Amino acid sequence: MDENKTLVLRKDAARAINGDYIWMTLPLMAMGIYLYGMRTALLCLTAVVTANVCDRIVALLRNRAYEKKDISSETIGLILVLLFPVTVKYYVVVIAVSVAVLLGKEAFGGYGAYPFNPMALGFAVAGVSWPEQVFGYPAPFTKIPLWDASAVATAQGAAYTLRIGGTPNISLFNLVLGNYAGPIGITSTLIIIACAMYLWMRKRITFAAPVSFMVVCTLIAFLFPRMGGIGLALPWQYLNLRVASVVYEILSGALIYAAIFLINEPVTAPRSELSRLVCGALLGVLTMLFRYFGTYDLSVCFSILAMNSVTGYFDRILAPKAKRIKEVQDNG
Repeated sequence: MDENKTLVLRKDAARAINGDYIWMTLPLMAMGIYLYGMRTALLCLTAVVTANVCDRIVALLRNRAYEKKDISSETIGLILVLLFPVTVKYYVVVIAVSVAVLLGKEAFGGYGAYPFNPMALGFAVAGVSWPEQVFGYPAPFTKIPLWDASAVATAQGAAYTLRIGGTPNISLFNLVLGNYAGPIGITSTLIIIACAMYLWMRKRITFAAPVSFMVVCTLIAFLFPRMGGIGLALPWQYLNLRVASVVYEILSGALIYAAIFLINEPVTAPRSELSRLVCGALLGVLTMLFRYFGTYDLSVCFSILAMNSVTGYFDRILAPKAKRIKEVQDNG
């Protein structure tokens, strides 16, 4: 097979993967429209247009033809914008998406070449630069103006309540359905799980990294709950409080969304199943440390960037071992 044909097949595969991811953002976008109105759609449109314009600018600067079928930047924009509250200003979305596409993706050579997750990078830059906009959330069904939402009342999310040792006032029913103040697209657990099953059946994701990530986050939340000031009590004490802590830690933040849409990002995800398991577990530890001792909500994005810097190392040291394990399994 010649090099040109191989390149075409790779581009077709990438287009199919990104197409499935885009389709899976639509139910989350629809939920955001239901909870917050049409400003959700305008924010998503802003992200897509910004990503497209960035690609065209790069093509012009590099004196090459713009690839109309390359939708990776639009995918990055949509996944990124769903991490923001609906009240975020449009210029924040434009800057975050521009950083994700221009610095996160194109600066390293384009799709398939970047070492850091572009969505996590774009969100981290926005979160550090405009925390009052990125981490303030309006209540669901609040009337949000299409253009200037600065007058809309916002509040800290559940992560802030947990950080100060409190208990979020959110029922389990609302946690599962996403009916609580939070980012546009990450609160509806049922929809995210349905999207995960679709992507898994389409073989776009694996569950190795997400499962090890979620297991470690669950264990840490159970053993060291932030609610109630338990401290270093024995694991079988205060079981009700520990279980409640796990529920709020797992369902009220971006952990499930990140496990499906960020950790499984096809370019920066580890290559072998063994390295995915190890990196997922380490990412869980790092994320919970950021949650417990950091100052920002959605700390998983910062953890992903930190893990991206060592993913290649784990791929190199674990790939031979993973190959030997597979050979043993194949030989019975």
